[in-house]
Amino acid sequence: MKLNTVFKQSAILTLMLGMGVGAYAQKRDTTDRPVTLDSFDIVRDYRPILADAVKIRRSPDMSNKREYMPKLNYGNVPDKKLDINTGLSELQIMETPFSRIMDHKSNYVKFGAGNYNTILGEAYFAVEDYEDIRFGGFAKHLSQKGNLEDQKFSRQEIGIFGRRILPKFTLDGLIGYNGYGTRFYGIPTNQDGSTINPTREAQRFNDIYFSGELTSNYDPANEDALSYSVKADAYTYKDKFEAGENSVALSGYLNKRYRAFNAGANVALDYNGLKGVNTSTGKLNNSIASINPYIRFKGDNYNITLGANIVSEFGDNSRFNVFPEAEVDFALAPEYFYIFGGVTGNVEKGSFRDFTRINPYLGPNANIQNTVERMNIYGGIKGNAGATFGYKVKGFYRKVESMAMFVNNMETPFNFDLVYDGNGDDAVKHVGIEGEINVRLSSLVNLGGRLNIDQYTMVEQEEAWHMPKMRLAANARFNISEKLFIDAEALFHGNAYAQEFTYLNGVPDGNPYKKETIPSFFDLSAGAEYKATKYLGVFVKANNMLNTEYQRYLYYPKLGFNILGGLNFSF
Repeated sequence: MKLNTVFKQSAILTLMLGMGVGAYAQKRDTTDRPVTLDSFDIVRDYRPILADAVKIRRSPDMSNKREYMPKLNYGNVPDKKLDINTGLSELQIMETPFSRIMDHKSNYVKFGAGNYNTILGEAYFAVEDYEDIRFGGFAKHLSQKGNLEDQKFSRQEIGIFGRRILPKFTLDGLIGYNGYGTRFYGIPTNQDGSTINPTREAQRFNDIYFSGELTSNYDPANEDALSYSVKADAYTYKDKFEAGENSVALSGYLNKRYRAFNAGANVALDYNGLKGVNTSTGKLNNSIASINPYIRFKGDNYNITLGANIVSEFGDNSRFNVFPEAEVDFALAPEYFYIFGGVTGNVEKGSFRDFTRINPYLGPNANIQNTVERMNIYGGIKGNAGATFGYKVKGFYRKVESMAMFVNNMETPFNFDLVYDGNGDDAVKHVGIEGEINVRLSSLVNLGGRLNIDQYTMVEQEEAWHMPKMRLAANARFNISEKLFIDAEALFHGNAYAQEFTYLNGVPDGNPYKKETIPSFFDLSAGAEYKATKYLGVFVKANNMLNTEYQRYLYYPKLGFNILGGLNFSF
C-alpha cells in the first residue's frame, strides 16, 4: 500500500515536469518564429514610366523639319479631317508584313460649300498595308470671295509622299506644290473718303518644294549606338510679278552616347537666292552655313547641354557669328515638376517665302535682311500630372538685331514694306512669357491653350509695328460618341499699332505718320463631324462666329461670319 502511494506520487511529479518542459518548449518556439500578422506585402499599381535616359535619343531638334504628313491648314477654314477612334477594341494578332491587305480606311474625299462663295475639295490617299513602307498623295482646293470688292482668296495644294523603313535607317520623301491667290483689296481712302486703290491688282504665289530625309533607326539592344540624320530641302517660290526665291538646304546631325554622356553636332547649309528685291541689281544671295557642336550629360532626373552655335552668313553680305549654347533641365519631382533654363543665339534667314506667308500683301522690291538673335536667356517650369494634365511656362529675355516688321508703304498704303530695328550693340530688347497647357478630362474631352505676352523696347522705331503684345489661342475637342465629334477654337489678339498717313487725291499731304491702333479681336470657331455610315460622314465648320469686324493688318479686314458644310467619304 505504501509502495503504491509512492509510485503514484512519482508518476504525478513526472507528468507535471513533462507539462512544464512542453510549455517551455512551446513558449520558446513562439518567440523565435516570425509573427506573420506583423508582415505586410505592399502592392502598387504598375506605372510604365520611362526615365529620360532611356527615351528616344534624337538629341538635336532639326528646326527645318517638315511634318511627315503635312497639316493642311487654310486659315479661315481649318477643316482637318475629324477621324479619331476613341473606344477600346479587341487586340488582333499582327500577321507577317506583305501577307495580307489591312483595311485602315485612312483614304478620304471631301467636298464642301458655304457662304462667301466658299468651295472646298480635298482628297487624301495612302497605301498603309505594310509596316515598313508607306506612300500616298493629297490634293486640296479652297476658294472664297468676301463682301468687299475683289476680296478674294484661293489656295491649292498637291503632293506625294513616301516612307521606307529599312533595318538600319528610314527614308522619308515629300514633293509638292502650294498655290495661293488673292488681291490687294486694301481700302485706304483720301480725306474726302474716296479710295486710293482703284485697280486692286491680283497677286499669286507659286511654291514647288521637295524634302527628303535619311534617319537612323533606334536600336533598343544597343542604346549607345551612333545616331545620325541627313536631310535635303529645296523650293522655288515666285509671285505674280518679278519677285522670287530659290533655296537648297542640306542639314544633318551626329550623336554618340556612352551611358549618361552624349556628344554630337548639328550642321546645316542653306544656299538662298532672291530676285525682285530692294538692291541695286534686284538680286540677293543670302546664304547661311552653321555648325552646332555640343556635349550633353543626361541622367534620370537631369539633362545638361553645353555647346556653341557657329553661323556664317555669305553671299552678297558676309558675317561670322559665334553664339553660346547651354541648357539645364532638372526634375525636382520626376514627371510632375521640372525646372529648365538656358542661353542661346542664332541667325534667322530673311526669306521672301516666309514673309509673304505671314503677310501676302508685301509690296514690290521688298528689303530682305537676316535677323540676328544676339542673345536669348530663358527659363521656366514644366511637368505633367499623370496622363491627363501637362503644362509649361517659360520667360525669356532677347536682344535682337535687324528685327523685321511690316509697315504700310507711304505712296501705296495697300502695299506693305519691311522695316528693321536694332543694329549691333543697339539691339531691340524683347521680354516675354509663354505658357502652354493641355488637359485631358476624359476620353471624351480634350482641352489645350497657349498664351504669349511680349514687350519690346525699340531703338529707332516708335513701336513694334503690327505685333500684338498679347496672343491667346485655345482649342477643345469633344468625342460625343463613336460617330459624333465636335471641335472648337478661340483666338485672341491684343492691340497692335500701324503707321498711317493722310492723303489728298491719292498723294500724301506731307504730314508725318500718325500711330494708328489696330483694335484687339476675338475669333471663335467651331466644327462638327457625324459619321452617318462606315464610309460616309457629314461635316460643318463655322468661323468668326461672333461676326467681329477685325483686321490683322491695316486696311485689310477679315471675313465676317462664314460657315462651310459638306460630305466626307472614307475608303
